[in-house]
Amino acid sequence: MALSRQRRFVVPEPGEDWPALARRALPQEPAAAAIEKLKSWNLQLFARIPPGEFLGSDVIFVEPPLESRAGGG
Repeated sequence: MALSRQRRFVVPEPGEDWPALARRALPQEPAAAAIEKLKSWNLQLFARIPPGEFLGSDVIFVEPPLESRAGGG
């Protein structure tokens, strides 16, 4: 059985914030647009207190969710 493609992700570097992560993960995008994309793809980061801060164990997706195949493949 072939492995399915997985979403690309990064883990935060020590002391990294949203602007730094955006520059590293999506360097071709304007900073504000990159940050908004990253936030929309990583809502799980806002489900904890304090929201939006990174932990070293976080998985941060750097692309939108992959489309699932109908019929289970």
